[in-house]
Amino acid sequence: MDKPCTLLVHFDKGSAAMANEIKADLEGSDVAAKVEAMKRAVMLLLNGETLPTLFITIVRYVLPSEDHTIQKLLLLYLEIIDKRDSAGRGLPEMILICQNLRNNLQHPNEYIRGVTLRFLCRLSEPEVLEPLVPSILENLEHRHHFIRRHALSAISSIYRLPHGDQLIPDAPELVERALSSEQDASARRNAFLMLCLCGQERAVAYLFSNAERVTEWPDLLQMAVVDLIRKVCRSPNRADKGRYIKIIISLLSSPSTAVVYECAGAIVSLSSAPTAVRAAANTYCQLLSSQSDNNVRLILLDRLNELRTSHRDVMVDVVMDVLRALASPNLDVKRKVLDLVLDLLTPRNVEEVVLYLKKEVVKTQSGELEKGGEYRQMLVQAIHSCAVEYPEVAGSVVHLLMDFLGDTNVAAAVDVVLFVREIIETNPKLRVSMIQRLSDTFYQIRASRVCSIALWILGEYSLSLSEVESAISTIKQCLGDLPFFTVSEEGETTDSSKPAQPMVNSVTVSSRRPVVLADGTYATQSAATEAISTPSVTPGSLASTLNLRSLILSGDFFLAAVVACTLTKLVLRLEEVQPSKVEANKACTGALLVMTSILQLGLSSYLPQPIDNDSYDRIVLCVRLLCNTGDDVRKIWLQSCRQSFAKMLAEKQFRETEEMKAKAQISHAQPDDLIDFYHLKSRRGMSQLELEDEVQDDLKAATGGFTKETDDANRLNRILQLTGFSDPVYAEAFVTVHHYDIVLDVTVINRTKETLQNLCLELATMGDLKLVDRPQNYTLAPESSKQIRASIKVSSTETGVIFGNIVYETSNVMERSVVVLNDIHIDIMDYISPATCADVTFRNMWAEFEWENKVAVNTVIQDEKEFLNHVIKSTNMKCLTPPSALDGECGFLAANLYAKSVFGEDALVNISIEKQVDGKLSGYIRIRSKTQGIALSLGDKITLKQKGGS
Repeated sequence: MDKPCTLLVHFDKGSAAMANEIKADLEGSDVAAKVEAMKRAVMLLLNGETLPTLFITIVRYVLPSEDHTIQKLLLLYLEIIDKRDSAGRGLPEMILICQNLRNNLQHPNEYIRGVTLRFLCRLSEPEVLEPLVPSILENLEHRHHFIRRHALSAISSIYRLPHGDQLIPDAPELVERALSSEQDASARRNAFLMLCLCGQERAVAYLFSNAERVTEWPDLLQMAVVDLIRKVCRSPNRADKGRYIKIIISLLSSPSTAVVYECAGAIVSLSSAPTAVRAAANTYCQLLSSQSDNNVRLILLDRLNELRTSHRDVMVDVVMDVLRALASPNLDVKRKVLDLVLDLLTPRNVEEVVLYLKKEVVKTQSGELEKGGEYRQMLVQAIHSCAVEYPEVAGSVVHLLMDFLGDTNVAAAVDVVLFVREIIETNPKLRVSMIQRLSDTFYQIRASRVCSIALWILGEYSLSLSEVESAISTIKQCLGDLPFFTVSEEGETTDSSKPAQPMVNSVTVSSRRPVVLADGTYATQSAATEAISTPSVTPGSLASTLNLRSLILSGDFFLAAVVACTLTKLVLRLEEVQPSKVEANKACTGALLVMTSILQLGLSSYLPQPIDNDSYDRIVLCVRLLCNTGDDVRKIWLQSCRQSFAKMLAEKQFRETEEMKAKAQISHAQPDDLIDFYHLKSRRGMSQLELEDEVQDDLKAATGGFTKETDDANRLNRILQLTGFSDPVYAEAFVTVHHYDIVLDVTVINRTKETLQNLCLELATMGDLKLVDRPQNYTLAPESSKQIRASIKVSSTETGVIFGNIVYETSNVMERSVVVLNDIHIDIMDYISPATCADVTFRNMWAEFEWENKVAVNTVIQDEKEFLNHVIKSTNMKCLTPPSALDGECGFLAANLYAKSVFGEDALVNISIEKQVDGKLSGYIRIRSKTQGIALSLGDKITLKQKGGS
């Protein structure tokens, strides 16, 4: 059976020395050899060796030594050897060391006394401790604080033993007397802690008698005071809670950051008064700006986020203080700050927040910041959220952000263009200026996806004659001269946009214009470099404005199809706003020329990859449409697309509003706000803070804030039967899962007529589970029961199994009896919770994660939506696909689900199902995650639950 261990030293067992060698070195007179021998003996004992013959040698040759190192090693040796026999009785030879320990406690050297007192803190044998008590008490009066400090610790440890109050019955009084006269900080802390643990009323009395001087106490003692207040105030109906809160408030001015942090946490747990919460929030913000360690900052942001959930009104006032933490270079800190601030936006502070974020965006342009592109993307997303919630601030930032459409960080540029697309729809007043700015900056865009969205915006929101003409001109300018390539007389395929400079790779603006040949084509230059890769672009060069041409010549025909659609929309709108039919026809002809040139390029052998069928069909459709336009088609192209986008935005906003309403309903216990009449409340000489705290407590009592809702049915589901009813020992476990901890409360019942001795619950784990402590041995009377608690640490969401047995002895049978327990399977559902993420983030994670588990659909459910809802309920995940996308009956369904584990792992699920002719559902459920455990566990869960019967 495992024994408790108070000492741990790394040791390589491969170099273990033999007991005889150690014995020989100990018997010698060489001090250095003795020290090495003692070290080897301690390490061997720690690694499971017994060395039974060594004790007498050490008593004879090591005890008399005056060397301090040897004495220290001797105490470590005595700490780890067995001091009891198999029956639990103390070994008689332990009496041999008592005299030596008494001599050490009276030794003239302070170090020897101190380490001996520290060793006694780890002894639990009353037979050894009893003769030493007078010597320990004498050391309370010693002149050196090192000895007094450890004497107080030793008294505390002895008094807390099972029968310690019989060894030192007046220990609390002695310690209280010592505390009143003590000057050393550590000794005072040890004494105060002893009173907190063993004589709480005395500790409270001492605290109140010195309440005015608490701020002058050393930080060690102040930390002990905070712990005491937390412990005392856990008991309900404390009449003097206001006095404790006053002490905590006074400690917030302590120079120690550790004390200040603990006080802020304590005051929030003690009081809901706005003054107290505001003091805690300001304290956290001060620490956030003064601490440079990123881990500390992340912890502080977590504390502030907890305050936000329960005291949002107070947190709104400190939002600018929180924003200052963006000065941290760490991206995780910046991300947490932005997430926290976005949840604290109000009409009063949104302009100030957006102005600060705007300044941060400008800072990212300098290039001094590490990972500036990623930070800029986070800022753009934050500003986007602000502008969506408060549209009136969009005008102040949208033009600045449009400068980043050509950002080298593609993700940031995509966020900017998505922001522009949403704002231009929701803010009609900004449309004209945004379209003008987009036309002016379009040539800077380098990313294909950004180009596609920007083209869609130009096609949908260019409404006036000047805007339409400007948009058409911009697109043609970015496409360059047509056609995209020609075949020269030598049969060489060339790019028609470049003048004849065969030795130059990058083309610069030249005063010599390209020569037009007799057949209408231009003079040519080899385009092998551009066909293979995009050439280097310098600002002001000819190629720097031909972004569309470069992307299309690199084989991006999806973008080419978007260009064709945009030109089609612009030409159709031009026909409506242009009074001159000649100009409209000229624009139509130009658009057709562009489309036919794209088709010619796609069908040629100039590019390694030909045009894909989808893009080809799309461009041909545009060509046909411009050649033969009907009113219905015109309505679809000019109105329906924009209406669909507006509907999508409206639905997104509605969904977010519903979620906010649902959260609001959860957070409030009653529909009406209670009016507090301070004048009717008995003050009894209370301060304003105490009065606020009383009112908040009354509110909590009235609204059910102090009562915890417990679902008895759910509690019963967590009770697992571990043994059978016919077993001599019946056991059942109640499993409580709390994030990283699993607590097993095992009830063991002796069903026999005999006393069971040394009954032990032996547990083992499989998977990422670790047993924290081994349950001890018990003696169980006939037909009696015992509650045994075991704690288990969890490190991942991988499905874990706990197994074991109950071992016991009876008086009749000498052998130990064993009852094997049922296995306990830890459910993954305890660790994952529904979460949301953007579609772009979902797709990026889906492409990035390497573990995939593919589960075939096998169910009796015949309705697609019913099956989807069943999977959502079974897996505790959130459906990211909007309800509108799942409407209708079409025989198939595809949806994305997302959840996050308490360990920060992401779980992605894609369901693709189809209804067969016979009415059954078929398809696959694919699970992806970064780690193998969550993918396999979720797959097993879905396989088990998907049938629909359970």
